Amino acid sequence: MSTLSESIGLPRKDPGDASVDSVALRESLADPDRPIEYFRDCLNRADQHLAERFRANVAVDTLVEQRALTVDEVILAAWQHYVTGSVDQATLVAVGGYGRGELHPHSDIDLMVLLQRPGEVASDEPIGQFLTFLWDIGLEVGHSVRTLDDCETQARNDVTVVTTLMEARLLAGSSEQFAALTERVSPRHMWNSAEYFQAKLDEQTARHHRYDDTAYNLEPNVKGSPGGLRDIQMIDWLARRHLGTHDLAELVEHDFLTPGQLRILLTGRTLLWRIRFGLHLLVGRREDRLLFDHQIKLARMLGYEDATYTLAVEQLMQRYYRTVMELSRLNEMLLQLFEDAILVDPDTPITLMGTRFQSRNGYLQVVDENVFVQDPSALLEIFLLLEQNLDLKGVDARTIALIKQHLWLIDEQFRQNPRNQRLFLDILRAPQGVTRTLRRMNTYGVLGLYIPAFGRIVGRMQYDLFHAYTVDAHTLFVVENLRRASLSRFDHEHPNSSRIMQSLAKPEIAYLGGLFHDIAKGRGGDHSQLGAVDAEAFCLEHGMSRYDARLVAWLVQHHLLLSMTAQKKDLHDPRVINEFAQTVGDETHLAYLYVLTVADVRGTNPKLWNSWKDTLFWELYELTKRALRRGFAHPIDADELIAETLAETEKLLRREGLLPDDWKNIWSNFTEEYFLRHRPEEIAWHTRILAGAADEQPIVVDVNDELAPGLTALMISAPQALQSFVRTTAILDELGLTVVDARIVPMSDAQTLNTYFILETDGSSISERRRLEEIHVRISRGLTRTDGHEIRVTRRAPRQVRMFSTPVQVRVSHDATNQRTVLELVAGDRPGLLAQIGKLFVEQNVRLQNAKIATLGERAEDVFFVTTEDNRPLDEATSQALISSLETTLADPETA
Repeated sequence: MSTLSESIGLPRKDPGDASVDSVALRESLADPDRPIEYFRDCLNRADQHLAERFRANVAVDTLVEQRALTVDEVILAAWQHYVTGSVDQATLVAVGGYGRGELHPHSDIDLMVLLQRPGEVASDEPIGQFLTFLWDIGLEVGHSVRTLDDCETQARNDVTVVTTLMEARLLAGSSEQFAALTERVSPRHMWNSAEYFQAKLDEQTARHHRYDDTAYNLEPNVKGSPGGLRDIQMIDWLARRHLGTHDLAELVEHDFLTPGQLRILLTGRTLLWRIRFGLHLLVGRREDRLLFDHQIKLARMLGYEDATYTLAVEQLMQRYYRTVMELSRLNEMLLQLFEDAILVDPDTPITLMGTRFQSRNGYLQVVDENVFVQDPSALLEIFLLLEQNLDLKGVDARTIALIKQHLWLIDEQFRQNPRNQRLFLDILRAPQGVTRTLRRMNTYGVLGLYIPAFGRIVGRMQYDLFHAYTVDAHTLFVVENLRRASLSRFDHEHPNSSRIMQSLAKPEIAYLGGLFHDIAKGRGGDHSQLGAVDAEAFCLEHGMSRYDARLVAWLVQHHLLLSMTAQKKDLHDPRVINEFAQTVGDETHLAYLYVLTVADVRGTNPKLWNSWKDTLFWELYELTKRALRRGFAHPIDADELIAETLAETEKLLRREGLLPDDWKNIWSNFTEEYFLRHRPEEIAWHTRILAGAADEQPIVVDVNDELAPGLTALMISAPQALQSFVRTTAILDELGLTVVDARIVPMSDAQTLNTYFILETDGSSISERRRLEEIHVRISRGLTRTDGHEIRVTRRAPRQVRMFSTPVQVRVSHDATNQRTVLELVAGDRPGLLAQIGKLFVEQNVRLQNAKIATLGERAEDVFFVTTEDNRPLDEATSQALISSLETTLADPETA
């Protein structure tokens, strides 16, 4: 007996693959008490069978087809029972992905019922029973009921509707009616090739914008992100509309793809299908996002294993990113070919650009297909031409294919050719278009072959929340930031960096530092040291002077130095500045390091850069420049720094109308340490607020959003016994605020004067006046409570943060000069962490003096400067007890 699918012309499944028995399905419908349970059971068995075959590495192309065929059998059995014979001339049509015959375990199942006449009341009940039955058995069906006129009207007005109907597949009913539908929505009657191409191009552009125009998001969408399944479907839709094809393989016959390109396209689709199929199995519902929640499990499911230097999940994601980069290139190339075929006048004039290249319709192309074989240097020359002619839209699609076909020419001999080395440096030194060109070189595979070490980081991800992009994408963002700093039209983005960058004699040194700073990631060992070796060798091979080569290598080796010093060390300690200045050596190295550091941090994660880092980095730059100008024989000392600070503070206070009598008593309680650790503007603010407070007022709170650009400063004067750090950080955390710096300075009158610099949790500044008032009220109320109520943080950590388990690391060192202990802590970031640490300090009788707070993705990397109650460094026993307490308590997130 034939199956229902065979009766309407569908291919019969391999008997070994059969998951449902269409005869048994129809027989079960005769028993009113049996069909729902039986159908559900059949579908469950079919799903389990698919899952088993997926884990057995059966080709995913087979599985998505089998899933569609299984659903066909179920739907057709139900249709025959409820609708056939009850409704005249009703036609059942599969649309969307189901229409293509491609279903993943939890894909949408979209159906359309075509009726002969509008408003057929007799059809409502049987069709309703049919759809209700499908929902009852667990199929998530989307449906529409239309006439041919409805379809035509809606398709004419909406390109997404006409696209859906282009993929329609007849399941049951009138083939004549289905043929009429196909004819009505054809290009002969609506959406001709030009109109359809432009509409779908606009649609893709808008979709890419929703994913920040990058395929390199940490949690990409395998369907919608650039280079994803939608981009492949985009090509299929255009081919159907313009060429009348029904299979991507037909693009080879039409000379739109080579057999090799078709293989890349289909191999890429297979990987994305395997990822999507696996996601559906893992989550148990439709899911197209490669969330952190699923990446590790999916990598394991797909057979990846941790290697010495690369996690399994990083291997999976590197393959994903490299695949979507190839697919993005093919998408770009094919869209250009369609544009050329559909929109461009074949008589468009050609403009010669030298002897090897020409432009047509704004795209650069070779004059003949043998250009790269005859002169391999043309593989670099073409990118230099693009930089020199910014009016060009890009590279001609067929020329892109030729570049890809001739990448084998970029070998060691090519890399050692002096002409090619000059061309590459000319590309870096060009006055404009550098970043765009480097990205194009990376996309076409040229950059990774010309610099083989760069090729190894292409698509390489780091499984954390700190690095938002793959290593190669981050690297090119860093170069882009440096380039923007070199152009005056972008001065508003980062004025300090722009001013310094534009003063550099050789900006290409900064670009090379950016290009090589992370190039050794994933090799094991110190990537800064290994990258410095690569950078120096590259520069020397390219004819740069030994001084310039060593400067680039120094930048790569020390590219983290300024950032780590600013964020983890006490910049108010003259010794820190002097040591940093000695490492830097001169103002030239300082200038290059500053612009590279700013570009690096801004290019790591869009949420990472904030006004606090801007202030810190600039403060370190200015203090270091001053130290360098004084010379190492005359370093800044504490007494001189305090004297200068006091003189400047007095000027500020007099400007505000205060006299020495107003601040004399207040300053008598300030310690030497206080004057070292605060800027004149901060001291003037503290003094003014304390001068206006009542003498008997033990707790003084003030909020200031004008002290530092983009930051909010919180000042608290309170008794030392109050443990205000614990209460304050708990309240700020519950308010959804982030502490980026905390200074806890004991006064000589048993008070502490604490200063916190805070931002919103997302790194943005606190701008609303009502929000500032809320902070003031909540802090004041929390510090003055006397009921013994413990302030608890109930805010949950974000989903992404909860996906990571960060081992607690505690390191203690002693600062003999300043008579204090430095405690460096790494732990998983979570709400209430600072308050929890503060409680442990209290329990261990440890006094907190200063805190440098840094949140790097899911990791908290904080530095605390602490002493005993009598202001001495911690002894060995106290240090070990504190370390043990921190490791034990913070290892369990539930105790937070």
